[in-house]
Amino acid sequence: MTETRYFKVAGISFVVEGETEVFGLMGNYAPFASTQSQAVFSLKVEDGGPVDYAEELRQEDEGQTIVCGHTAEGSPVFEFQWGGQTAGWMVCSPDYQTATLRMTGNCRKLAVDNALMVLFALASARMGTVLFHAAVVGYEGRGYMFLGPSGTGKSTHARLWLKYIEGSELVNDDNPVVRINADGCATVYGSPWSGKTPCYRNVAYPLGGIVLLSQAPHNRIRRMGRIEAYAALVASISGKRWDKTVADGLHLTEERLIASVKVCHLECLPDEDAARICKSKLLEL
Repeated sequence: MTETRYFKVAGISFVVEGETEVFGLMGNYAPFASTQSQAVFSLKVEDGGPVDYAEELRQEDEGQTIVCGHTAEGSPVFEFQWGGQTAGWMVCSPDYQTATLRMTGNCRKLAVDNALMVLFALASARMGTVLFHAAVVGYEGRGYMFLGPSGTGKSTHARLWLKYIEGSELVNDDNPVVRINADGCATVYGSPWSGKTPCYRNVAYPLGGIVLLSQAPHNRIRRMGRIEAYAALVASISGKRWDKTVADGLHLTEERLIASVKVCHLECLPDEDAARICKSKLLEL
C-alpha cells in the first residue's frame, strides 16, 4: 500500500511517498514526524532499474560513494553505492523540490537516508540553511559545533564534553543543521542523520560557537580570522557547489555565519583538559 507522510527538520517541511515497507526503514525520522503542511520538497520512493546519466563528480567516505551527474535532459542524478553495490538512483527536478528514488534492493535504508539528506541540503540551500559534517553538544542553553576532516576526533571531543562538562548533552554526532534566523542569529538543530552514533533528536539551540579541531601533542585554542573561518566552514558544509543557485545560497549563509558566530581552532589531545580549555574559551568570547 502506498502512503504519504510528512516530516519537519529544522523548520523545513518535506513529504515522502512510498510503500508502507519504506517507512519501516525510517525509524530515525519518527521524532521529526509532522502534520500535512506546505512542503519545501518531496521524495517519491519506488523500486526500479538503472538510470542513464553522465557522471560529473563522485564523493567517497568510509565505504559509501555518492556519484553526481545529469540525464540527457539535464535532470540532476545521484547514485548511492555501498561496498561497490548500487543502492539506488535519485532523479531530481532542477530546483530540487521534487525527486524520485529508484531502489535496487541493496542497502535500502542507506538509499533512503542518503536521498533525503542530499535532497534536504540542496532544496534548503536558498533558505539560509546548511547541513554540516560536524558533532554538536548543548550546554547551558547554547549549541557548540565541532568541525574537522573524518578521523580528526569530532565525536571523541563531543564525548569528552559529555564526560567532563557537567550539564552538556549530545545534539547530533555527524549531520546537524544550521539556520540563519530573520534577526541574523544562527540556530543549530538535531536531524535524522547522525553517522555511526544513533542520536536523532528534534531539538534546537542558539549556536554559541564553532570549533575546528586538529590533533596535536598539546591543547591550545585561538579565535580564527574571517578568511580562515570561512575556509573551515566551506570544507564542512554539504552542497553541490557547481550548481550556481545552491552555491550562492551556501555562500550567503557562510558569510552570515562568520559574521555572527565565533569560530575557533583547537589543537588538542583526546583528554579532559582539551574539553575544559575549549569550554572556557567559548564562554569567555
